[in-house]
Amino acid sequence: MKFDGVRQKVFLDRYALKGVEGELLESTPEEMWRRVANGIAKQEKKSQQAKWEGEFYRVLEDFKFVPGGRILSGAGTGYEVTYFNCFVIPSPKDSRHGILESLGQLIEIQSRAGGVGLNLSSLRPRGSRVKKVNGTSSGPINWATLFSVATHDIVQQGGSRRGATMLMLWDWHPDIEEFITVKQDLTKINGANLSVCVSDAFMEAVKADKPWDLVYPDLSDPNYDRDWDGDLAGWKEKGGKVIVYKTVQAKELWDLICTAAWQSAEPGLHFLDRSNKRSNTWYFEKLLATNPCGEQPLGGWAVCNLGAMNLSAYVKNDDLRNDKAGTFDYESFGRDVQVAMRFLDNVIDDTYYFFKENETVAKDIRRTGLGIMGIADTFIKMKIRYGSEESEKVSKKIFEALRDNAYIASADIAKEKGSFIKYERDQYQKGYHIQALPKAIREKIYKQGIRNAVLLTIAPTGTTSLIAAVSSGVEPVYEFEYSHNGRLGKQMVYHGLYSEWKESHPDAERPDYFVGANDLTPEDHVKIQTVAQEYIDSSISKTVNAPNHHTVEDVKELYMSAYDNGLKGVTYFRDGSRLGVLQREEKKEVKEEAPVVREPVIPVTPRVPRPMMLTGVTYKADSPTGKLYVTVNQDEKGDMFEVFINHGKSGSDLMALADALGRMVSFVLRIHSPVPARERVREIVSELAGIGGSRSSGFGENRVRSLPDAISKVLARHCEFRVNGKVEDKASYTEAQAILLNGTSNGNGHANGVATTPIQADAVIDGGQDLIANQLTLPQTGVAAVSSASTSLFDICPECGSGSFAYEEGCKKCYACGYSEC
Repeated sequence: MKFDGVRQKVFLDRYALKGVEGELLESTPEEMWRRVANGIAKQEKKSQQAKWEGEFYRVLEDFKFVPGGRILSGAGTGYEVTYFNCFVIPSPKDSRHGILESLGQLIEIQSRAGGVGLNLSSLRPRGSRVKKVNGTSSGPINWATLFSVATHDIVQQGGSRRGATMLMLWDWHPDIEEFITVKQDLTKINGANLSVCVSDAFMEAVKADKPWDLVYPDLSDPNYDRDWDGDLAGWKEKGGKVIVYKTVQAKELWDLICTAAWQSAEPGLHFLDRSNKRSNTWYFEKLLATNPCGEQPLGGWAVCNLGAMNLSAYVKNDDLRNDKAGTFDYESFGRDVQVAMRFLDNVIDDTYYFFKENETVAKDIRRTGLGIMGIADTFIKMKIRYGSEESEKVSKKIFEALRDNAYIASADIAKEKGSFIKYERDQYQKGYHIQALPKAIREKIYKQGIRNAVLLTIAPTGTTSLIAAVSSGVEPVYEFEYSHNGRLGKQMVYHGLYSEWKESHPDAERPDYFVGANDLTPEDHVKIQTVAQEYIDSSISKTVNAPNHHTVEDVKELYMSAYDNGLKGVTYFRDGSRLGVLQREEKKEVKEEAPVVREPVIPVTPRVPRPMMLTGVTYKADSPTGKLYVTVNQDEKGDMFEVFINHGKSGSDLMALADALGRMVSFVLRIHSPVPARERVREIVSELAGIGGSRSSGFGENRVRSLPDAISKVLARHCEFRVNGKVEDKASYTEAQAILLNGTSNGNGHANGVATTPIQADAVIDGGQDLIANQLTLPQTGVAAVSSASTSLFDICPECGSGSFAYEEGCKKCYACGYSEC
């Protein structure tokens, strides 16, 4: 497979070594693998460095083992950069100083391209008394907005993406209902993922239809300021007082969670009680929150040290052109897993730590996050349908091999280098996942110790799976084909394996083992995750894709099934739910009425003819999808007559959408009507203002929520309207509105989420027609017998404008240009 197109672009943009002036010092993956292998091997004894550099290079070669993106870009460079993608920080102390201290930690981490998880349950409920200032608290949801704005609008990570934040709240918190429903308004908390921390007690109350108390510590308790840290069980154990703020039926709260997920794909669920009880670190560490994508429940100051085994690389003797199924090479896979574990252990000692607390926790626990990518491609090569009974059997065998070899390797490293600092032999043996190990491995650990407390996870592998050209994480393929606008015009881009099969079967119906995310039922999605979770000692980042017709009752069943099947977390995405909050219509009784005799319609000229010459002005504005150039022309009376909208640097779909909006606005302005043009513009602004999409740009008064919202702001400025719930006249537009329209809404002259230093086009080889066969592996959707393009779940990419922006693994990425929001 050629290394060109989007694979090469992502590699050069994100992972190739660059000099101090940003010049490229690497041009091939081989150079990157050599640099990384050499850098990580330096943590070995000098006499062993050459040996392990060779072994590390061997597993890195051909993307058999793919470390996390920060490791690929930072290892062996000599730069003081962190190799960790994600962090969890302690819950904020319940004071202004404590909250701002946590905010500072979040900004510092995100400025260094890290994602942050944070549990807000330590903050007092809305309306609580704050004695020191003789006021009341605004509650954790308002503070969540502050963390969201910092993530979404303040921090630009290297100019190529926004930060990523996970905000969590326990199911017992008095403000949990507000937390659950806040994202039904798509204009709120756009910069963070939300997830409810669910307890076993709550789930049992739901099943038994029992009442559920919403509680919080007594603020008058003399030990509150000193001892309260968000851990309710720990607070009670210390004798701390608790006040019941409200009692609800557990089922009603559960219904609220499921309805919110159905409407807006959030909040997610994480069964944090289960994660704590089943953690290998149960006897010394309290897991507070997950990282932004949800695969790593962590304690305060803990980090994600990630890498993935490319399962597709271990399928041998497959030949889809001739309908020959491959076999999985478990022996080679097991051997390479052991090398990958040593690699990730060395990362802990090789990386730079900008917070001392991170270094202490990382070296006390030595947590690694070895996972997988390419499972969907593996099934395709073996001619197995994702979600089938056979796929469950193969998955079980693969994940068992991953687990056993990882633990064997960690025990062997412990014999050589020592166990993690917090290791206690008898306590560790009691762990849920340790008890599930084969007896021989448990005995090996008991005798030799173990180097790493927690070993496995399944993380999103968004851009790293793009450069490896395989499916992401544990996800199915997203799409098998889509259209892409490149320098050679519009092309169909096919999943690599599908292209290989299609060449020799041009007229055949697509086999059922080419199954996509939208072909699968939500239950099929959960099957593979359930198998994996049995062997993964941390958690799993997985999006359960559901069709638009999925109901709230279906969500309830799915979430309860996830709990009953032993999952630690679940993320749900119903097709179309991000476009807006859908309201189900209630059926109304239709009464028969006498027929109405209508007046005859008098035909009129549809619209006023356009004069030969008009005068106008062109505005430049930011939108979440990029720059807009809006031309407003007026007639001789000074009335607005027509509008032209041009979307700068975008794909044809975005340009077509912008052109269509301009035409519709112009048609409304030119149609014969007794309503003055200015009043028609007022109605247009009223309809377009505030429409929310999946992302926004700017913040405060300058927040632009979508392309239509940006157009409404331009029209409002031109007519000197003030939009504040109503569209009112004003003498002149404010300075704040001028900021929106000068093209610098994020302070650097670029729309939020747009790379400021992209690789030049001539640095990337255009694969031409080869792009069609080799470009991508997409995590998938569609109906097997129907073209997947007809059932696409792709959104429009804010970077390149292509309809190839996928929501998966709790994250978003573009399969055309490699842009990612994680």
